[in-house]
Amino acid sequence: MMGNPQQLMRQMQQMQERLAKIQEDLANETVEGSAGGGAVKVTMTGQQKVQAVKIDPAVLDPDDVEMLQDSMVAAFGEAQANAQRLAESRLGPLTGGLKLPGLG
Repeated sequence: MMGNPQQLMRQMQQMQERLAKIQEDLANETVEGSAGGGAVKVTMTGQQKVQAVKIDPAVLDPDDVEMLQDSMVAAFGEAQANAQRLAESRLGPLTGGLKLPGLG
């Protein structure tokens, strides 16, 4: 029972259009990650493209560069996880909860 091929093609096209709209929306939405009590903040889009990095000058200690580096890694990781969750929340209804490579 394959169904009507034309109807199936129409449904596929509608799904592609919804997916394109979701991806466009994700490109325009931002998420943030922070670390070090907010001393390091990273802003990225829902498509995980970095928009901004802010570092509180108070954490710029030349004797403890490693702490700043660790904070940056943590802030980027949190921002990326937030972007991933945002994408999954937008794509979930479309994909029915399937994890599709490259789509969130």
